[in-house]
Amino acid sequence: MLSVDLLRKEMKTPPKGVPVGRVYLLLGHRPHYAEPPIIAKSHGTANLFASAPAFVYESDLIAGSIRGVFSEDFSERYRKKADHDFFSYGFNHFITNADHYAPNYRTFLVEGIPGTYAKIEKSKKEHTDEKSQRFLTAVGITLDGFSQMIENYAVAADARAAAATTEEAKARFTQMAADLRLLRVSAPQNFRQALQLVFLTYVAFRMEGKNAMALGRIDQYLYPFFEKDVKAGVLTEEKATELLACTFLKIGESRYFGGDDTVNICIGGITPDGKDGVNPLSYCVLAAVKEANIPGPNLSARMHANQPDKFLDECLKVIATGLGYPALMNDEINIPALARHGYKIEDVNDYCFVGCIENLIMGKQVPWSDGRFNVPMFLEPVFFHGETLVNPEYIGIDTGNVEDIKSMDEFIEAYHKQLEFAIADYYASFNSENDRYNTENYSQPFLSIFCDDCIARGKDVRDGGAIYPSVHGAGCIGIATVADSLAAIEKLVFNEKKYTLSQVRDALAADFKGYEEMQKDMLAAPKYGNDDDFVDKYAVWFVEEMDRIYKPYKTRDGGAFYSAIASNIQNISAGAEIGATPDGRNAKEPVSDAASPMHGMDHEGITAVINSTSKPNYKLVSCGTVLNQKFTPRMLNDDECRKKVCDLLKVYFKKGGQEMQINSVSRDVLKDAMKHPENYQNLVVRVSGFSAYYIHLDRSVQLDILKRTEHDDEKEGF
Repeated sequence: MLSVDLLRKEMKTPPKGVPVGRVYLLLGHRPHYAEPPIIAKSHGTANLFASAPAFVYESDLIAGSIRGVFSEDFSERYRKKADHDFFSYGFNHFITNADHYAPNYRTFLVEGIPGTYAKIEKSKKEHTDEKSQRFLTAVGITLDGFSQMIENYAVAADARAAAATTEEAKARFTQMAADLRLLRVSAPQNFRQALQLVFLTYVAFRMEGKNAMALGRIDQYLYPFFEKDVKAGVLTEEKATELLACTFLKIGESRYFGGDDTVNICIGGITPDGKDGVNPLSYCVLAAVKEANIPGPNLSARMHANQPDKFLDECLKVIATGLGYPALMNDEINIPALARHGYKIEDVNDYCFVGCIENLIMGKQVPWSDGRFNVPMFLEPVFFHGETLVNPEYIGIDTGNVEDIKSMDEFIEAYHKQLEFAIADYYASFNSENDRYNTENYSQPFLSIFCDDCIARGKDVRDGGAIYPSVHGAGCIGIATVADSLAAIEKLVFNEKKYTLSQVRDALAADFKGYEEMQKDMLAAPKYGNDDDFVDKYAVWFVEEMDRIYKPYKTRDGGAFYSAIASNIQNISAGAEIGATPDGRNAKEPVSDAASPMHGMDHEGITAVINSTSKPNYKLVSCGTVLNQKFTPRMLNDDECRKKVCDLLKVYFKKGGQEMQINSVSRDVLKDAMKHPENYQNLVVRVSGFSAYYIHLDRSVQLDILKRTEHDDEKEGF
């Protein structure tokens, strides 16, 4: 598409100046220092929206850019004062539920800005207490700023129209300005206007400094506009794809300005009333991300048994380009995993994702937070009286002399006690940070517009406004490392009695120096990913154990702690803080990646991997999992081979697999890219929950991806 190519070139021009978003906040705060913080801060947000210049590209089809927060106009003195102001007022961050959120765009598109103002006024009449009045006033102030921001873009579009050198450009920008002005006084009337309102809202969040603000189920809430326009003959699928592609391309705008953003978009799945949600717009979104051809947006596709076969096939065709997305999510696991927390089933059916793979009920929950829990590290305290070999900061509990453990059950019980204590430590640390701030002073009035029922309740999203409370996801790292380690201990110590636990302890402390024969035996012990129940039972235990220990804990407002079998790229850093492990792994080496088998240990082929990785009960994992798999490019580009992959995925999901994401860039290409990065500037790979340009990844991450087992039917016969 010519428009995409032209826009891509324009976006590469660096912005002038430095980020000055906080200066705009300062200039909004200053006249209101004597007022309550929620009011002063809302004036700052409104001024940020209304005063940052609106920039429209010559190739734009949909307006919106974060270039406006860059400027050469303000001195360092102003910037320092703005930083002081920003930090003195305080701000939310990831752990205090600042972002990683899926706004309720469905309602906002129906009601528009005028309908939102009407809701604010209605709520003001119903909630007359001072706190509610302050909150609702603050919401209105931020909406005023957003409305002015839209007008600023209309003026910028007018300027482009006046300077246009072609009739096409003049007409395009004239229409853009008209659309923008309509959005100030009316809900959107067509697909283009609806997409425009969504994207400008996303831009406003980015201007606030919020990251990973998901677009959610875009093929559902935009579909009524799409369907109406197509039936009226004013929109084609090709034009909708072009509009989406240009919009998605600008999500990657941050990369040219020294930043990044992971914006999850969800397509497919069932509708709130349980019907198949795949529609023609779902395919337009797939075509658009393929056309944009950048690491983000982070597309996720919900799968279920009654969807058209074509949908999965088209998803694999996009993955085959090397993008590595969409990630493929299983409704038949995710829905019951969420429903067990008491949410209404129609809301659960409408779930989407934020960040990488995190399940969230769109527009009805507090923004997401999560952390990483290094499960393999707590094997060490069993052997070393509560201490760890590499991480001096951890102080665990003493579960006794390892020599006194006489059975595998006793070893598991000691490990359970170590995990129970470590998770209590994790919980206390998270909740003390999450609950330390005054909820009114740290309110988020603009974000609250997009969460039910904040306006109707007269309460902030973090202060009782959301229908559902906050949740926290614990990314439980190292399922394969733990399973393989426990299997090795059972086999070599308790079954074969070839070694004692004392000898294992000494070998781990020595990082196997002088114990090479033991390490060889440990590496030869059964490994997760080969359909061997002897080791797979410990992966089943891992998932149950994480749910069992986390389940009693609640967030500050009564929400659940979700477990996740995911690690992002922290399997590398997690490994760096762990000594040698009983699976034969050396000290400080990466542990296993997310829900995947340990690299190179799944030697029985993809069918065995599917059988192993679907044995745990992932209905206990409410956050989600990441199973990284790699196929040769031929497997996704050849029609017959791709059909085999489709069939494998259907079996995996039917057996209880929760998620799979696929790389299809050959090992030879990856190796050559490491040697000659200048030849691979646009090479995209799937990392773990997100995609990225391969040559920009840290070498440790490149190697971790390179080590993944590569599947091919000619080698494995599936």
